[in-house]
Amino acid sequence: MELIIQLIAGAIGGNAAGAAMKNLSLGTAGNSIVGVLGGGIGGQLLGMLGAGGIGEAAAAASGPDLGSLISSVAGGGVGGGVLMAVVGVVKTMMAKK
Repeated sequence: MELIIQLIAGAIGGNAAGAAMKNLSLGTAGNSIVGVLGGGIGGQLLGMLGAGGIGEAAAAASGPDLGSLISSVAGGGVGGGVLMAVVGVVKTMMAKK
């Protein structure tokens, strides 16, 4: 279930990054695809690193399910946005050559 949340959050993060950085945007479909990939990778990396303090603090406040959800959304969204920006920069650099 966490992976699905990470993938959805990644797609949202990719589209948000594309909207914020219009010069790096890959279009809605491109942003979504790259965001899904980044969301899966980013969420898994965050999980391997221990999910940081955000998830643990939320888990202590209201149970482990909310903490896991917050960690998945944060990792997926950030991962999707970062990978979309990186791919956008690479695409822009390749177009200049």
